[in-house]
Amino acid sequence: MSRTRTSDVLVVGGGIIGLVTAWRAAQRGFATAVVDPEPGDGAARVAAGMLAAVTELHYGEQTLLGLNLDSARRYPDFAAELTDLTGHALGYRRCGTLAVALDADDRAHLRELHALQSRSGLDSEWLTGRECRRLEPMLAPGVRGGLRVDGDHQIDPRRLTGALLAACERAGVTFHRTWAERLDVAADRATGVTTTDGTRLAADRVVLAAGSLSGRLAGVPDAVRPPVRPVKGQVLRLTVPKGLAPFLSRTVRAVVRGSQVYLVPRENGELVVGATSEELGWDTTVTAGGVYELLRDAHELVPGITELPLTETRAGLRPASPDNAPLLGPTALDGLLLATGHGRNGVLLAPVTGDVLGHVLTSGELPDVARDFTPLRFAAVREEQPA
Repeated sequence: MSRTRTSDVLVVGGGIIGLVTAWRAAQRGFATAVVDPEPGDGAARVAAGMLAAVTELHYGEQTLLGLNLDSARRYPDFAAELTDLTGHALGYRRCGTLAVALDADDRAHLRELHALQSRSGLDSEWLTGRECRRLEPMLAPGVRGGLRVDGDHQIDPRRLTGALLAACERAGVTFHRTWAERLDVAADRATGVTTTDGTRLAADRVVLAAGSLSGRLAGVPDAVRPPVRPVKGQVLRLTVPKGLAPFLSRTVRAVVRGSQVYLVPRENGELVVGATSEELGWDTTVTAGGVYELLRDAHELVPGITELPLTETRAGLRPASPDNAPLLGPTALDGLLLATGHGRNGVLLAPVTGDVLGHVLTSGELPDVARDFTPLRFAAVREEQPA
């Protein structure tokens, strides 16, 4: 026989986005619960934690840029609040980013990106290859030029997740460590979920924040089902031995043979190398080819990397939407809200997502910063499609 447990806000998904949403909801006085079999064990376990609003700018994504920049501005206070509350160090480093080119084509691409950044009012500085190597002596001699972006920082997503779990617990969030099997709907309103063990979790409002799984929850009407797909990313972790001179002082990234590669140095000596981008459905296999390509491209960028111990290989799934932007706020189904589809920007967008969902839950309305990211934008597209 199923049991019924009730909350004001039920968050489906315990990754960074689900946890920050639950924390902000609980802070606003809502009785809040999270349903997830392993909270904290989502895509953030694989993410590198680049807070790269400027160097992640892509053509056609200027609207998303505004949201990314807004969230980046919130990060210092957000990180300080979490650390003060929980005592957890987050690995938040204001170290900047260097994007470099290894050949003439890459250099031309970076020049175009620099022009786009300048037109968008962003702060980036063009450097010669020699100036790049002066900043980062471990770079390959063949580096042809680069962009110095002092405003793009980093955080350790694993530490961030741990701090958010602790903050949720302090705020009184209840954790149901099981899978949500079905969204419950009654009288055209979301009323909670039923878990795989048959427990009924009733709620005044449900926030679907299950990352790449957000579109797979049974019971969600097709008209409001989030169009989120998984994009696989493989990531490596290496260790810079203690006593070795600083390997890299900042995040370094490049395009090598058309593929993005980045190296993110942690204060604890860890070096994160990523990431592949593979449209392979729900596959999370670490492959020899993926590891080889990352090491090959990283070696062309920083030859000394092959001397470092390889300590971890992992693959995860980014939740990508059709326009590469998140879905935030109420859906056309009363009582159902979304916080998903963040793609490669989930860690960066954690502060603004928590604030936006907290505002919506309190006021019923999206704040101005999030109006372009309403889930309703896809409902309009569905209506236009022929039957």
